Amino acid sequence: MKTQIPNWLIILGGCGQIFTALIYPYIRHKVFDWYNDVKQLKPLNQEIAKTYGRYIQGLNFSFGLIAIVIPNDLQNGSNLAIALTGLIAAYWVGKVATQIAYYPMYQIPQKLIFKIGSYFMNTLFILFAVVYTWLLMINLSSIL
Repeated sequence: MKTQIPNWLIILGGCGQIFTALIYPYIRHKVFDWYNDVKQLKPLNQEIAKTYGRYIQGLNFSFGLIAIVIPNDLQNGSNLAIALTGLIAAYWVGKVATQIAYYPMYQIPQKLIFKIGSYFMNTLFILFAVVYTWLLMINLSSIL
């Protein structure tokens, strides 16, 4: 029997990823005061940091859009499904690992909204890592 992830879960993950892309500028500005920190860099390094920030935002949005538009194709066992779910799983597992390994050393502002937001965002990141790793496993099992 072939295991399938319910499409609603994949779409929920997609909506969450688009949410992370849309909320990302607010978090950088209000929570991390990122723009003031970036101003301390040399001009080229400022542009590099901003470019990588846009890459992150673009990837989160794109991964979410893919999940919303083609959830069935993400678990059809094709080579492309394996490659794409592997890429997205690696991205989110890497994000969660980085979050666990490095971010506890830093303090977020102690406002209640930021504390709640931190738990919510971490829950989303774990959800993304689990869903895409699960999708990857389903896709890999179809070729084994």
